[in-house]
Amino acid sequence: VEEKMTMFFKETGDFIYLIGKSHNDFNSSEYLHKIRGIEFSPCPHFDMDAEYHLHKNLHLIMKEKLVESAHDISEGGLMVTLLESCFHLNKGFEVSKQEEDSRKDAYWFGEAQSRVVVSVQKEKQSEFEDCMRKIHLHCSLLGTVTEGSIKVDGEAWGDISTWKQRYDDAITTILQNTEAEEALTPL
Repeated sequence: VEEKMTMFFKETGDFIYLIGKSHNDFNSSEYLHKIRGIEFSPCPHFDMDAEYHLHKNLHLIMKEKLVESAHDISEGGLMVTLLESCFHLNKGFEVSKQEEDSRKDAYWFGEAQSRVVVSVQKEKQSEFEDCMRKIHLHCSLLGTVTEGSIKVDGEAWGDISTWKQRYDDAITTILQNTEAEEALTPL
């Protein structure tokens, strides 16, 4: 039976890579809206040619079984993608920002497109990196899958179970907020 590709990290110790180039951009992101309070801003970076190149080649590396999981970056940016990749099997991650010239908030929470997070078995790391060079697809090693702890840029962020509970309870928390009650009154 052929195993299907999932968006979830599978094994502790697998390497985590970001495929595609990051951009110093957090336009129209959840971070900009919810944390910084800016409701309207330009669209996040998008390049149709880069998107096509990424997905065409992502299909190739998946077919060759070079990756264990793949999850596109969208709402919430790289950080939310990493967290979502952990939830199903209660894995964690230890990662570090790889691009020195970008803002930390844009790197972790920007929603620029044409980027995917993948996990790669240790045994396939060299073959995966060789393939990325051959197909001219930018990738950077972010870190590794852990048993459940979260560490970002050397700083402990707790355990995946806490983050999963916050994620799962987000809508309930919003609805319990008096602002949400007032917003729902006309309904």
